Amino acid sequence: MKKNLKILIAGGTGFIGYHLAVKALKKKFSVTSISTKKPVKKRYNSKVKYIICDTSNFNLLSKKLNIDYDVIVNLSGYVNHSEKKKTYLTHYKGCKNLAKFFLKKDIKAFIQIGSGLEYGNSKSPQIESAKCSPRSVYSLAKYKSTVFLRKLFFNYNFPVTILRLYQAYGPKQDTNRLIPSVIEQSFKGEKIPCSHGLQLRDFLYIDDLTDLIFKIIHNEKAKGEIFNVGSSKPIKIKEVIKKIVKIVGSGKPNFGAIKIRKDETMKMYPSIKKAKKILNWTPKNIFTTGIKKTIRSYRNDLCK
Repeated sequence: MKKNLKILIAGGTGFIGYHLAVKALKKKFSVTSISTKKPVKKRYNSKVKYIICDTSNFNLLSKKLNIDYDVIVNLSGYVNHSEKKKTYLTHYKGCKNLAKFFLKKDIKAFIQIGSGLEYGNSKSPQIESAKCSPRSVYSLAKYKSTVFLRKLFFNYNFPVTILRLYQAYGPKQDTNRLIPSVIEQSFKGEKIPCSHGLQLRDFLYIDDLTDLIFKIIHNEKAKGEIFNVGSSKPIKIKEVIKKIVKIVGSGKPNFGAIKIRKDETMKMYPSIKKAKKILNWTPKNIFTTGIKKTIRSYRNDLCK
């Protein structure tokens, strides 16, 4: 295998991007991150080259990317989905610009991180052949990106793989997500306002996701394909919260304090049979294992 492959991680300053960069460095990759902001202190890595650029600006993107890369992983996109225009531009136009730039380059893989939300209300466990009916600007942008990239594969043999991700979790995730938010409130012994928690969701530990990404890079069978990415072991939100509180040893869940939306999908989780069959990938971390590692990491960070 060629040594020192060059990987470009769009959105490399985020939670997933940070962990992907760490694993890439361990595998002797040269790592570049491109994102709109510098990394926060907890996700800074001195061995990563950081490029500040908005991928939805093609001219600026073309100027900033002045070396060749072997692998591109697109994690970029605006996280505040209430800002609809910016969400659409970063997730769809940004994706198109990256693909357009690398279309005539000699790359090994272009891995697009999509979303299980592309399926809309499709019955769970959701399968890759299900009809997509995105219900938000974010999921529509992800779905349109999927359609665009697959056209490039069929028309130009562009080496793209789409991963429809559900919920990933692990160390160094921001507290605007469920699991780190509950962990933080539990550490403080606070009341934790939440819904009734009967929603079934799928949570995947971050190491299992990054393992999959590296499996894809050298797998020709992955090209042009869509894969659901999750644990395939759905768990009720209520059980997630109760498990965190029990492990931490403090925190007071207030179930029912928050009303769920009328259009809330109560069951949303994937079938990962396709990834198991084609990529020989199975998550290694059950939820109890992953959440204990995550809580331990947050506790260690507090002690620093």
